[in-house]
Order: sequence, then C-alpha cells, then structure tokens
Amino acid sequence: MDALPLLLLVAGSAAVAGTVRRTRLSAPLVLVAVGLAVSYVPGVPQYTLDPDVILPLLLPPLLYTAASDSSYLDLRAQVRPVALLSVGYVLFATLVVGWVAYLLVPELPLTAALVLGAVVAPPDAVAATAVARRVGLPSRITTILQGESLVNDATAITAYKVALAAAVGEGASWAGGVEEFLLAAVGGVGVGLVLMAPLHWLRTHLREALLQNTLSLLIPFVAYGVAERFHASGVLAVVVVALYLGHRAWQVDFATRLQEAAVWKMVAFILESAVFALIGLQLPVVLDGLGTYAGAEAAWYAVVLFLVVVVARFVWVYPATYLPRLLSRRIREGEPDPTPQGAFVVGWAGMRGVVSLAIAFSIPATVHGGGDFPARNLILFLAFTTVIGTLVVQGLTLPTLVRLLKLPGRDRQRETLAEAQAQAQASRAAEAKLDALLADERNALPTPLADRLRTVLERRRNAVWERLGAVNPVTGETVDDTYRRLARHMIEAEREVFVKLRDARYIDDEMLRALLRRLDLEEAAAYREAED
Repeated sequence: MDALPLLLLVAGSAAVAGTVRRTRLSAPLVLVAVGLAVSYVPGVPQYTLDPDVILPLLLPPLLYTAASDSSYLDLRAQVRPVALLSVGYVLFATLVVGWVAYLLVPELPLTAALVLGAVVAPPDAVAATAVARRVGLPSRITTILQGESLVNDATAITAYKVALAAAVGEGASWAGGVEEFLLAAVGGVGVGLVLMAPLHWLRTHLREALLQNTLSLLIPFVAYGVAERFHASGVLAVVVVALYLGHRAWQVDFATRLQEAAVWKMVAFILESAVFALIGLQLPVVLDGLGTYAGAEAAWYAVVLFLVVVVARFVWVYPATYLPRLLSRRIREGEPDPTPQGAFVVGWAGMRGVVSLAIAFSIPATVHGGGDFPARNLILFLAFTTVIGTLVVQGLTLPTLVRLLKLPGRDRQRETLAEAQAQAQASRAAEAKLDALLADERNALPTPLADRLRTVLERRRNAVWERLGAVNPVTGETVDDTYRRLARHMIEAEREVFVKLRDARYIDDEMLRALLRRLDLEEAAAYREAED
C-alpha cells in the first residue's frame, strides 16, 4: 500500500470516529458504513486487507491495550464462563457453521466448510469492548465478554490452521488437531509467563519515561513474535503479558503511567478506527472475487449462515450458563444466580470483526497439487457478510435490547461510596505518615508549607464524599464539580498571563513550557479523566 492511501485511511477514519464520538451513534458501525460508501466513490484506491499485516501488526497492540485495561482479578473470578465461551463456543461454532455450510453449498468439501466455520467463529475483541463500554453493561457481563474476546482468537486461529491443513491436502487428523491446539495454547501461555516478569523488571528499572513508553509499544509485538517463532499462540502470549503488566502497573512511576495512558489511548483510537473502516472498504474486493456464484444464490447462503451464527451462540450460551450450576453445588453457593436477561445479552453480543476477515484473506488460492482452493471466493464473501451482519444487526440493536430488558447497570452510587471509603483509609495512612515525618527534625518545614500538605490531603479525602452530596439547585453541579470548574477558570487565567509575559519577552519559551506543564499537572490532578 502506498503512503498516500494509508494516510487517507488513517486520517479519514480518525475524522469520522472523532465526529461520531460527539453523538450517540456507534462509532464502529458508522465507520463500517462510511467505508462501504467510500469504497464505491470513483478514484478511491482499492484497499486490500493483507493478513500478513493485520495479524502480526494490528492484532497484538489491539489485544494488548484491551487486556491491559482489563482486570486480572475479575477475569480470574470469571474464568469458567470465559473459558466456556472462548474455547468451547468457538470450537462448537466452527463445527456447526462448517457442517451447515457443507450441507448448504453444493460441492463444498467438508474441510473447506470447516475452514469457513473457523473463520467466522470468534467474536471480535474490539467490537465487544466498544459496544460493552458504550452500552454500560453490568460489570460481570462486561468482564465475561472482554475475557472471551481476548482468548477466542487463539482458539479460532488454531482451529483454522487444522482445518486448512486438511483442506489443502497436508493431511490432518482429529488427534493431530487436538495436539496442535494444546501445543499452541500451552506454548502461548508459557511464552507469556516466561516474558512477563523480565519485561516488568525492565519497565520498573528504566528511569526515563520515554524509554519506558517505547518499551511499552514494543512489548505486544515482542510477545506475539516470540510465541509465533515457537509455533505457539501469539494471541495468548500477548494477553498473558498484558494482564500481568496491567495488574502491576502501580509499580511503574507516575510519569510513565500518565504518558503511557495517553499514548495507548491514541494508538487504540487510530487502530480501532482504521480497522472498522477497512472492513467497509473490503466490499469491492470481495464482490470482484465472488466469481461464478450468482448474486441471489450467494445472498441466500449469506442469510442462512448469518442466522446459524446467531442461533448457534444461543444454543451454546444457555446450557453453558445453567448446566454448571445444576451439576455443581459449589458453583450454586459461590456465584450469584444468572438472570435470563443477562444470558440473552451475552448470546446477542457476538459481533464479529476484522480478525475473521484477516483469517479469511489468508486462505491460499491453491491446494497441494496446483488446484484452486474450493470456493475460496464464496468463503471470503460469506465471512464478510457475517461480519457486517453481526455488526449492523446485533451492534445496532444491543443498546435498545439492554434498555428493554432493564438490565441493572453499574451502581455509580455504590462505586462512589467504595471509592470514598478507600480514599479515607489511604488518607488516614498518609496523615499518620506525615505526622511521623514532621516529628523528625530533619524534615522540619515552615508551618504554612506543613499546613499546605495537610490541606491537599484533606481536599483529596473530601472530594469523593462531596460527589455523594446534594447538587447546586441553580447549576445542577455537585460541590466537587463546582470546585473543579472554578479551579479550571483560575488555571486558564494563569495561562493567559504566562503567554502574555512570553509575548512581551519577559520570559522565554523554555520557561513558558515549564510553567504550563506545572499548570497541566495541577489541572490533571483536579479533574478525573472523562469516561468514554
């Protein structure tokens, strides 16, 4: 791909995504729709989704940022439902979709049909995270969907490799497939376990924030590349490393954390936007290669397989939700009762994404012996229509479905109360530490400075409690909101003065940057990062 088309893709997708964020629309769906529309504009270059680029270059950072933002403790608490979905469901969907495709499409070999099943089996990490974040699903359901989407790519890619080996004539048995799957899974986890501690040690011992963040950008590619070098699952290696580093991010210095959060948010925004736009831009490529299959016939196959994908997930989700409780007393006593509404949402939230298309485009054109791969163009078309169908039908209706089912969202009042209690405990510990330090004559401070330390501590302790209080009847703001707004106006006034002094040559640009950075840090401390 030339530099100009790539630049246009990144800039255009970022502009669309940035505009959509100001509305209540779903950014992934709008990006796909815009990509579809733009693909038919005369003069627009043809964007080909190259699996040699998508899988090793785009998948690792997207998985890394999703996993590092996830909770290791929450995922560990939900390991059973996550495993049932990310492993059991993907294999089940591969077999069901493959068998139906084999019965539906004349002269389609079962091995090629199983290749199609593996391609469309895994729900997408980016799509699941984006929709769950926007809809505001209960935390347990969000954890399950995120955990599933982090691991299921490894299952699907391994199943695809086994089915592909049989389809192209390399020979593959069920025993060999199970062995390859176990080796990939164990190897990927093993590589992640081996790398995570040294990488964390390196992160904590680099003293320069720029070097630490450079390392942070390289980590997902290192983990993925090392695992793939040993024929293990690069996906699982990235997830294991990211979960470990995210769980121990508090041990990295504050400058690195601030910079890293901003860097990865930007990277994730650009990659996610470009990925969804690429899905839409693929339509001309797919249709051009459809070949001998008639439009109506191919459309009929697409509708049937889309329905099979949707129904198969429900067929798996309900037994996977309720059977373990029926069979295990420990599960019944140790876990909250699942609700039918929650199970339905998990079943409906099965959007496919760019990984399915990347796997599909990696299908070779020929088999051993030189013949064409059976129905390769049709498989590409069905993968594309399944991805678009799930994003449009399920993605568009999920917010409405959540509202109609009246699922309890996150309890903001309870979360704020827990935050306030945690801050109170931390403040008491800090106050005791301050008293002990000030009692030592080596730490003697003038009274105003000592009082300032106590004032900052008291402000931090009271800020969370104030969010639980009454609101201003005129503005609707809490006391904490009003405080932050006034602080922002004060900081803006200081900035204006500093700029005027620079323009008058009373201070130079270097001093201006130092003063502005100090104000930026104060403003960052005064304001919570806005939630997506």
